[in-house]
Amino acid sequence: MRLVSADDVRAAATRLEGRVVRTPLTAGPPDVPPFLVKPESLQPTGAFKLRGATNAVALLNPTQRASGVVTHSSGNHGLALAHAARAQGVACTVVVPEGAPKVKVDRIRACGARVVTVPPGRRLAAARELEEAEHLVMVPPFDDPRVIAGQGTVGLEILEQSPEVTTVVVPVGGGGLASGVATAAMTVRPRPVRVVGVEPELAADAAESLAAGLRVEWSAERTGRTMADGVRTCLSELTFAHLSVRLDEVVTVDEDEIARAVSALAHGARLVAEPSGALAAAAVMAGKVATVPGRPEETVAVVSGGNVDPDLFARLVRTAGS
Repeated sequence: MRLVSADDVRAAATRLEGRVVRTPLTAGPPDVPPFLVKPESLQPTGAFKLRGATNAVALLNPTQRASGVVTHSSGNHGLALAHAARAQGVACTVVVPEGAPKVKVDRIRACGARVVTVPPGRRLAAARELEEAEHLVMVPPFDDPRVIAGQGTVGLEILEQSPEVTTVVVPVGGGGLASGVATAAMTVRPRPVRVVGVEPELAADAAESLAAGLRVEWSAERTGRTMADGVRTCLSELTFAHLSVRLDEVVTVDEDEIARAVSALAHGARLVAEPSGALAAAAVMAGKVATVPGRPEETVAVVSGGNVDPDLFARLVRTAGS
């Protein structure tokens, strides 16, 4: 199995110029261990997923462009692909699981994509059926080298913006972001840059898989217990292969720690973050990632998404902030 290379990530960065936001590095919330934040929630679609989707669409050949693309997504990747496809004149279909956040599904439709709703366990199969029946081009949420390379540009930007960084903390769901950022970290020599993944305790398949040395799948019923809907999916063989050799560590956070991070980012950093997007900040705030006291430039937590249901966001900010 060929892994994505640092050159693949650099090439993706060139393709993405002018098509995605080069998000800044900002200070994390006050009154917590100091760290920097990479707010991918500031992307036009509200999440880092726009990077991988845009790179994948840019690499389509003319025949594929004429056919259109299809994907399966709980929301953020579907929205990103719909946005990237519209920007490049390509038709898009998104298969979403029942129960996907309405705010995400509404935004997918607003981008002109066709939305097909299925039971959670049917999302991949339904997308495959559409791919076959309608000759569409599959662009998976994470199980694709083009997508991984695009997500890796987050890491390249961090390393350019903060040359002294020693630790980058990223959420892990399907593992595309972590795979790409860990690949980008390989470009730093001779000083190593650690990449730490974060999962909810209630959806910790990656932590279990990496500890066991083989990919372990958790059922949708099991991962569905976490409020972090964007990371309820499991690693693929491709992302497991990347993380097995390139990720330094995976830590887990509980639901209260996630809620506190959402609130702290809102109150202290003025950032709207969905629970999945706040995982990295939650781990740093809970002291689960080793950092150097008083050296915020050395640790970066990636806030990966901000497409949160308004009612859930208000409840989390109110409850955790009280």
